[in-house]
Amino acid sequence: MRILHISSEATWRGGEQQIAYLIQESMSRGQAVEVLCKSDSAFQNWCEEQSIPYRTAPFKNSFDLYSAWKLRSYIRDSRIDLIHIHSGKGHGVFALSTLLGVRTPAILSRRVDFPLKNNPWSRWKYGLSQIKHILCVSDAIRALVLEKVSDPERVSTIHSGIDLSRFEHLKPKSLHEQYDIPRNRMLIGNVAALAPHKDYRTFIRTAERCVDSGLPVHFFIIGEGDERSMIESEISRSGLQSHVTMTGFLQDIPAVLAGLDLFLISSETEGLGTSILDAFAAGTPVIATAAGGIPEIVIHEQTGLLCPIKDDQCLAFSVKRLLDDTDLKERLRIGATEHLQQFTKQTVAQQTLAVYEEVLSALPSKTK
Repeated sequence: MRILHISSEATWRGGEQQIAYLIQESMSRGQAVEVLCKSDSAFQNWCEEQSIPYRTAPFKNSFDLYSAWKLRSYIRDSRIDLIHIHSGKGHGVFALSTLLGVRTPAILSRRVDFPLKNNPWSRWKYGLSQIKHILCVSDAIRALVLEKVSDPERVSTIHSGIDLSRFEHLKPKSLHEQYDIPRNRMLIGNVAALAPHKDYRTFIRTAERCVDSGLPVHFFIIGEGDERSMIESEISRSGLQSHVTMTGFLQDIPAVLAGLDLFLISSETEGLGTSILDAFAAGTPVIATAAGGIPEIVIHEQTGLLCPIKDDQCLAFSVKRLLDDTDLKERLRIGATEHLQQFTKQTVAQQTLAVYEEVLSALPSKTK
């Protein structure tokens, strides 16, 4: 079985990490894997470092006919048995490749929790006979897909997973010392791309409520992205310059997470939220909004605390509650550690490879 993974994005975010985990686990099981990725992308660099066979294409947009032609050429040259598409842009390029004669079966992963569009292009590409199965990273996404895809047997959930070995023998990073923060302040942070759907306005409003109520807290925004200027303006507007630190991109995230007292995520949409799984693995209690697939990992008062989307009052109350109740923090930490065992990269690979086998075994012999 020779699998071609399509990675169409320029940067490295959660989706790219999941593809990398899947490729590594597949290769460790003896599977032949190749990649078509965006030219000059982070994923191209990773393929080179890992000696993964790959080719590149521009992936300018979902209607990039040249990338579709490059995909067709790759399939013909490498005798690909199955294609795994990992993004909407890749899905569009694959759809165009079918107009160029590609008949190779494909698996589509969907990681975003917004409804499928109800236009001819969307209906056509999701209805392609070559798309044999759609893998969703949460039940919330699966429910949205099933609003437009009528066959429930064609759509299933495989939750994202993480590499638990990264969290063994952790030495928490001393963030108080590194950023000159008074030792009596509890550290609360999020690790995420600075993107609109992460809703950092709600994060800042939560920080403002906590500071105004006299809680000894300091907040960390860890990551980079297009929303940086907006977030900086919100921090300044709220007068929180001495209470919120924007670190930019950091290495050694497991140690950073272990250095936090609480993990706070305020997303308004979220496929699943693998940064929450990382926080679980680091032993950091989690407070989250109930966006997308988050309630499938943050079970209220069992593995973390949940609040409605955009409810900064609830989030601030939850911060105070955990700072005051060490027994609750410990119960959540234990519950999160137990729940986390379902979300490993090994489990994801095992379940995904089973879908590959099922799809290929169901094909007529002449198309295998």
